[in-house]
Amino acid sequence: MDNYLNNNQTTVSNEIAIDFIRNVYKYMFAALSISGIIAYLVGTNEVFFTSLFFNEEGTGVSTLFWIIAISPMAIVLGMSLGFQKISTPFMLFLFIAYSILMGLSLSSIFMVYTSGSIYTTFFVSAGVFALMAVLGYTTKTDLTKFGSLLYMALFGVILASVVNMFVQSSGMDKMITYICVFVFTGLVAYKMQELKKLAQNVEMHSDQKTKLEIFGGLSLYITFVNLFMTLLRLFGNRD
Repeated sequence: MDNYLNNNQTTVSNEIAIDFIRNVYKYMFAALSISGIIAYLVGTNEVFFTSLFFNEEGTGVSTLFWIIAISPMAIVLGMSLGFQKISTPFMLFLFIAYSILMGLSLSSIFMVYTSGSIYTTFFVSAGVFALMAVLGYTTKTDLTKFGSLLYMALFGVILASVVNMFVQSSGMDKMITYICVFVFTGLVAYKMQELKKLAQNVEMHSDQKTKLEIFGGLSLYITFVNLFMTLLRLFGNRD
């Protein structure tokens, strides 16, 4: 009897975990779709792109440029700090707003790189992401320490990037890019394992579960975009 109850509980736990992960990916794919469509529509229309991001005199960037550049960071910070207080509908609204703003921001890649290299890099990124996600979900190795090291490396890369803004070293820039590929690739596996652990919590109430699914989708989306942009910097062909 005890074995039956334990097996039944395990089955229920696995079903809840699978449903949680499935919904996380639904949100991630939704965000990628929104951003991708907006990036393409704006980035392939040079007149609209210019009017959106540059002032009328053509002497500098517009106010909207700074709003688009800064707002996504503010949204993620707000979602993180206010997770418990924010309602599910408002969390979803912020998620969609973030996807739209990122789409506008990513539209610039169509002005810099050829369409062919963008699409190729996207599919390569998707393949790498899928491989590492499966690895993170199936591995029995605890990636907690590995994740901590990756975040430390990411912090170091950010500092190095700031320094390189003044040094302007092409060698350092390339080294930073290669490290970023490693960091974001590893973070996919780490985040996937963390989401799996989270998904196995059968005591989550429905509202909390939905918000965690949205936030999990956002987290994977951000990691994917960073991986994609890093690979594009390495292998993208410029117009």
